[in-house]
Amino acid sequence: MDRWTEFHVFVKIAEERSMTKAASTLGLSVSGISRHLVNLETRLGARLVQRSTRQLSLTSEGEALFADARDLLATWDAAEANVTARSHAPTGRLRIGASLSFSLLHLMPVVAQFRRIYPTLSIEIISSNRYYDIIENGLDLAIRTRRVEADSSITIRRLGETRRLLAASADYLSRKGIPEHPNDLMAHDLILYTLADNWNEFKFSRGQESVSVKVDGAILANDGQLICQAARDSLGILAQPTYIIQEDLNAGRLIRVLDDWDLPRLTMNIAYPSKSFMPVRTRLFIDFLVERFRLNDFERHWTV
Repeated sequence: MDRWTEFHVFVKIAEERSMTKAASTLGLSVSGISRHLVNLETRLGARLVQRSTRQLSLTSEGEALFADARDLLATWDAAEANVTARSHAPTGRLRIGASLSFSLLHLMPVVAQFRRIYPTLSIEIISSNRYYDIIENGLDLAIRTRRVEADSSITIRRLGETRRLLAASADYLSRKGIPEHPNDLMAHDLILYTLADNWNEFKFSRGQESVSVKVDGAILANDGQLICQAARDSLGILAQPTYIIQEDLNAGRLIRVLDDWDLPRLTMNIAYPSKSFMPVRTRLFIDFLVERFRLNDFERHWTV
C-alpha cells in the first residue's frame, strides 16, 4: 500500500477542489485518483471529501488532514531538494522575466533570500510589462498573469489568484465624491493601465448582477508603479491588482472604491520551458517562490 501516493493525491484533490483537475495535474486517471482517495478514507475510517455531481468540498476531518498533509509534503519536498542541492549544486545564471511591479514588490525579497542560500548562483531579472517569448529570450522562468500560454511547450504552475480593485486617495474622493455604482465612474478621473486586456472597458459583477462600463482615462500609463503614484497624488481612481496596491491600502494612502463589485480576477502563474531535465537552479527557485507564497498566504490577502 503506497501511503505516500494516497496523501499526495488527497492534497492535490484538496488544492484543486476537483478530482478531474487533480488527475490531470498528476497524470493519473480519474478512476485511479478515486481509488487512492477511497483507500485513504477506508484506512483512516473517516470521510475526507464530500462529492456531488456539481462540486467537491472537504469535510472537517478532510480540512484538518489537508493542513497537516500539505505541511508534511512540503517538508519532504524541502528535504529532497536539500539533498539534491548538495549533490547537484545549482550553478550558472538564472534568468527571470517579470513585470516591474512584481519584481519590486515580490520578486526581489525572494531573490535576496534565495541568494543567501545559494550565493554562487547569479540571477538576472528581465523586467518588462509585456510578455517576452520565454524560449526565444532564453528565460528560465517568467511570472505571468494570464491563464494559458500560446506555446504548448511551456509549463504553467499556479502561484495564486488576485482581485483587481478600484482605489483612490482620500483627498481625491473628498473633492470628487465617492462613486456608488459602476456607472458613476463616467463622471470621474480614471487612471488606466493600457497593457491590460480591454483596458478601456470595465466589466463588473456583483452576485447575479453584471455591468459593463466603457471608460476613458484622465491618466494613461503602461506601468503599474506610475499608475499608483498618480493615484497617491490624487489624480484619479485607479484599477490595479491587489498585489500591487496592498501596501498603499494598508497604509491608508489609497481607499477602496466600489469594493462590493468585482472586476475579472487575475491568476498569477510561473511559466517555464517543459524540459525532461530542468536545471537545478530553476527547479529550486520555483519551489522556493511557491513556498514563500504559501507561507505568506498571499492569495487569501489578495482575494478579500
